Amino acid sequence: MAALLQTDLPDLQLLSRGKVRDIYATSSPDHLLFVATDRISVYDVILNSGIPDKGKLLTSISLFWFEKLKHIIPNHLVTVNIDEMPDEVRQYREQLEGRTMLVRKAKIVPIEAIVRGYITGSAWAEYQKSQTVCGIPIPERMEESQKFPTPIFTPSTKAEQGSHDENISPEKAAQLIGQDLFDRIQAASLQLYTAATEYAESCGLILADTKFEFGLVPSASAGQDELILVDEVLTPDSSRYWPRDQYEPGKGQPSFDKQYVRNALTAAGYRKGLESGPNANGKGWGIDDIVIEGTRKRYKEAEQMLKSLHS
Repeated sequence: MAALLQTDLPDLQLLSRGKVRDIYATSSPDHLLFVATDRISVYDVILNSGIPDKGKLLTSISLFWFEKLKHIIPNHLVTVNIDEMPDEVRQYREQLEGRTMLVRKAKIVPIEAIVRGYITGSAWAEYQKSQTVCGIPIPERMEESQKFPTPIFTPSTKAEQGSHDENISPEKAAQLIGQDLFDRIQAASLQLYTAATEYAESCGLILADTKFEFGLVPSASAGQDELILVDEVLTPDSSRYWPRDQYEPGKGQPSFDKQYVRNALTAAGYRKGLESGPNANGKGWGIDDIVIEGTRKRYKEAEQMLKSLHS
């Protein structure tokens, strides 16, 4: 089974290729076409290898959460039914089926809204050095993977492709986007994370942390723009999922997310400064077939567990 690393839709205008998604304009001035490819990125580096069906799994999981959380905040989804999309899109059904969303155009808020329920990853690394996470003081004597007393909101910048996102303090984020918008995003993010965590635990999963992205669309009334959820939501690409029955604080956890790929890349010699490939050779980074298949199985298992109560 081949991975789809890049879409080829010559009759559509390509607006951008992100780390995972190809975004196209459509004949509808209010809508965009989001296509989730099988590309995978770690440490903000797109790998040469893809994960077969990953784009379909990400789309399936996002659709599940968009529906489940729509009572908290609206989202950008219009339809995933290709027969309901503009005429020029339908000719590419074979490429697009199962990995495509027609979405509302939105003005993207230029921060990533990260909520952390457990101390792991870059948060754990910073805590060991300064007893802070994104500049926020954290209680003493925490262990790796330990649950925070309450979830914390730790925004980051949205870097251009090829650059690294940077964790920033809540104060800095408020300066970037304005205090009122920051407050709205923080409140929505914490509410979304709390609801998702409760559901995930009922399915045997711990949602350790996640990243949300938001956009603004004109309000139906004449007031302030409406805040909506955009991009993907609560997928293994944007979240850390751990098996609840294997959770043991004080060490790293087995996971259903990109951590498996991060570990493989680190073992192969990756470090900051070598984004272009081993020994900075310009050829990029790949992963072997065992890691590809292992990642696919982890993403698929996460999808199945999340949907287990709806089967």
